[in-house]
Amino acid sequence: MTFGQGVRGALILGLFSLLAACSTVGGTGVRGTVAGRGEDHPPVVKDPAPIVSGTMRPYQVRGRWYTPKEQPDYEEVGMASWYGDAFNGRPTSTGERFDMHALTAAHKTLPLPGLVEVTNLENGRRLVVRINDRGPFVESRIIDLSREAASELGMLSQGVGRVRVRYLGRAPQQGGGTLLRASAQTPRGAVPASPPVSAAIIAPAPAAVAEVTTFWVQAGTFSDQVEAGRIADSLSGWVRADRGAGRFNVVVGPWDSANAAEAARQSVVARGYAGALLISGS
Repeated sequence: MTFGQGVRGALILGLFSLLAACSTVGGTGVRGTVAGRGEDHPPVVKDPAPIVSGTMRPYQVRGRWYTPKEQPDYEEVGMASWYGDAFNGRPTSTGERFDMHALTAAHKTLPLPGLVEVTNLENGRRLVVRINDRGPFVESRIIDLSREAASELGMLSQGVGRVRVRYLGRAPQQGGGTLLRASAQTPRGAVPASPPVSAAIIAPAPAAVAEVTTFWVQAGTFSDQVEAGRIADSLSGWVRADRGAGRFNVVVGPWDSANAAEAARQSVVARGYAGALLISGS
């Protein structure tokens, strides 16, 4: 072999090595199932974002109170759902815009923003999502995934799926969503023993979703009508008078989604109205 042939061979070998390396980097944009795809471990967060002010206060939805708190050992198995087009571009509880093509999710009580590992117990697929919103407010669901996250977990068509959610800690300043390598096998006990058991878990959901409810944010209650009117104007809201009790409630809304209304409530809290409540009515 001549010197020139040796150099050419080395260059070709290096090119193939480079192409092979590139094929394993940043796989979040690749669609479908690829053997060996994803990272082995969740990302290490070196620039944690602070908890968004106001998102750790207790809040009420449909008569039920939720108390956000630090839960370093949180791990739960339950049903996941997903949301997409209807909410795309709307503000989340952290103030970030919801992007249905990003790996994000909503949770009722974990710190915001945070990271969780989600495993589809039906097929072993895993990923890390950024929690930046509150929800889902359906009794049998524990997490609401973005459309992209649901797609990567293989549960887009059925709408819901049985998952394990494990809290990882604070999210980075931006992003954090990561695909992980699928489990070698479906975890023991992951699949319900029989179809009737699965049906029993999912059955309550349609009735809850079908309920027609409107959501409002009550910023506060005031005895001075002029003051209430001034605050309502600043929040683009209106005043609901309870003249019998001599009170004037400043109300913002309405919204047809509890998630959107809760995001608005967090915004009102951030503007100085710590007692803002989420209220609902048919």
